[in-house]
Parts: sequence; C-alpha cells; structure tokens
Amino acid sequence: MYALLLAIIYFAFISLGLPDSLVGAGWPVMHADLGVPVAYAGIITMIIAAGTIIASLLSDRLTRALGAPLVTAASVGLTAAALMGFSFSGSFWMLCLWAVPYGLGAGAVDAALNNYVALHYSSRHMNWLHSSWGVGAAISPFIMSASITGGIGWTGAYRTVGLIQIVIALVLFASIPLWAKVNPAALPVAEKADGEPPAPAVTLRGALRIPGVPTILLAFFAYCAVESTTILWAATYLVQDRGVTAATAAAFASLFLLGITAGRFLSGFVADALGDRNLIRFGIVIIAVGLVLILLPIQTTVPALAGLVIAGFGAAPVYPAIIHSTPANFGRAHSQAIIGIQMAAAYTGITLMPPLFGALSAWAGMWVLPLFLLLLTLLMLVMTERLNRIVDGRAAAA
Repeated sequence: MYALLLAIIYFAFISLGLPDSLVGAGWPVMHADLGVPVAYAGIITMIIAAGTIIASLLSDRLTRALGAPLVTAASVGLTAAALMGFSFSGSFWMLCLWAVPYGLGAGAVDAALNNYVALHYSSRHMNWLHSSWGVGAAISPFIMSASITGGIGWTGAYRTVGLIQIVIALVLFASIPLWAKVNPAALPVAEKADGEPPAPAVTLRGALRIPGVPTILLAFFAYCAVESTTILWAATYLVQDRGVTAATAAAFASLFLLGITAGRFLSGFVADALGDRNLIRFGIVIIAVGLVLILLPIQTTVPALAGLVIAGFGAAPVYPAIIHSTPANFGRAHSQAIIGIQMAAAYTGITLMPPLFGALSAWAGMWVLPLFLLLLTLLMLVMTERLNRIVDGRAAAA
C-alpha cells in the first residue's frame, strides 16, 4: 500500500506541473484569437498567482478541516474544472474568470502535498517528486504544439490537459481510504482519536512570530525570484548583451529548466546522505558559480552558456530541501502553516521580481541580469545560514 500511495503522489506532482507551461506555450496564438495585446498574458498569470497565494495562506485551515487527501483531490479537481473552462473560453474576460479557480486549486494542492511529503517521506523522494513536476511542466508545451499543428487549436490543448487532470482527480478521490490506511495522520484533525486535543491552527501573524520564519521566507522569496527571473530573461540577455543568436539562446534557456529537472533527479540519490542543509548550501554555491561564468567579461560566449546550465543544476535541490526541512526546523505541528506561507512567498517572488527586473533593465541595461541574480543568491545564502544558527541555538537551549 505504501508503494501504491507513493506512485499516486508522484502522479499528483506531475499534474501540478502539467498546466504551468500552457499559457506561455499557447499565448502567441491565444492572444491573436482573442484579439488582445501580447502584454495581457501578464494579467492572466497575476490572477493565477493571486489565487495561489490566497490558497497557500489558507492551506493550514483547509488541511486541518478536510485532511491532506481530500484537499489534494479536490484541488486537482478544481484545477481540472478551470482548465476545461479555459478550453471553452471565447473571450479574454472568461480566461480571467477561470484563472481564479485555477490559482486557488494550484495553491491548495501545492501546499498540502508538499507538507505531506515533508512529514512522511525522505529528502530523496522530495527531490524526485519535484523532478516529476518538471516532467509535467515539460510535457504540456508539446501538447500545446501538437494541438495547434493538429488543427484542434489552443482550446484543444487545454481540453486535453483538463481531461488528464480529471482522470488524476478521480484517482486521488478513489485513493482517499488508502491514505488513511497508510498514514492515519492524513485524516482531518476532527477525525483523529488519539485522546489529545488538537492544536489550534497557526495564524499568519503567529507564524511570523516564530523565530526563523521571516528568515526562511526571505530565502524562499529570493530563490523563486532567481528561478523565475532567469527563466523569463536569460534568452534576452544572451541575445542583447552577449550577441548569441536567438535560436541558441532559446535552446540554452530551456536547458536551465532541464538542468533543474535533471538536477533534482540526480540529487535524489545523494539527498539522504548529504541532508537538507548541505543540499541547500551546495546548490546556492553552484548557482553562484554559474552566474559568475555568465558575468565574465570575455569574448567567447561558451562560459555564459555553460553558466546558465550550471546555475540550473545548482538551483535543482534548493526548493525541495527548503520544503523538506520545514518540519525539522519549526516542528511538525507548525509545518503545514509555514509551508503554506512559504508557497505564498514563492509566488510573490515569481510574480513581482521578473517584471521588476524588466523595469530595471529598461533603465540600466540588460547587462545587469547576472548581478541582479547574484544579489538575490547572496540574500538566499545569508538567510539560510542565519536560519541554521537560529535552529541550532533553539536546539542547544532545549
């Protein structure tokens, strides 16, 4: 039963990644069909991000009330309904409308699943599960491409992914009894009969008062800012500042994502031996090495291209390790609330920092990208090491 549940969770993580690349992959066609400017893609992604942040902040209360299995199944179902709504949308305002449940569903399942895995599975599985997310995110652009070239259009791609999500949601609903058999702690708080009164839900204000929580939120914000800013602007930097051809820049920009996915798969083999702290340290150092290679003011572009791949490889274990270390750093009773807040910080970084860099580059020039990313990487390192000192001090005082 343990192996079967683990396989189901892997499929759930793939389902998390499936919708994430659809807007970007299909927007060149979507905006023309809908008769809206290219820039309107930002409106859709910001609505989705806002819903994700709200759901992440509510995840502790939702999971306590409904249990991780039901929250996961219902959230995937909500996302599936939103994707089907996208597939029948004939105007931009309808996309905006369906983006609301899409974001809410994505945020709730992300926080619930990450906390469940952090509590009950090893760091190895956390890395491999997040690699599975990358598989889902990599598949959906191919679905969009095949749908457009096959004549069913971008709506067909959303319908295809929506149907896949419906199947995954049905499997998750059917597996709810399995979750309870494998781990009764997955039940809602009200159903647990251990004789102990349930601890109250952790509020946002209460979580922020826990020593170390603001520190890890800044670190998580910085990591997601580095990842999302690199994904959006790396190809433009290579073309405008380093003279790389557009085709080569696009290929190496995609290798940054592939480096993250492959790096998480490989990290899984050493994660339990190294531990979360070392995974985070090594990852941040490797990111910095990659960014320094990109920054080197030399004629050949080989170091810059290699640096982008190296940075992606270094980024791979940081996100999963931060999530997986949360119960150990802050206690199992607080982990769901804190992971939810971490998800909110992550999506805040993803939403705000790429456009902020866009404004900065318009003023200072695209050449500042490596410096911008290095400053965020330094912030990440300082905050994670500061958290380690706080946790060690708490352990020594206990």
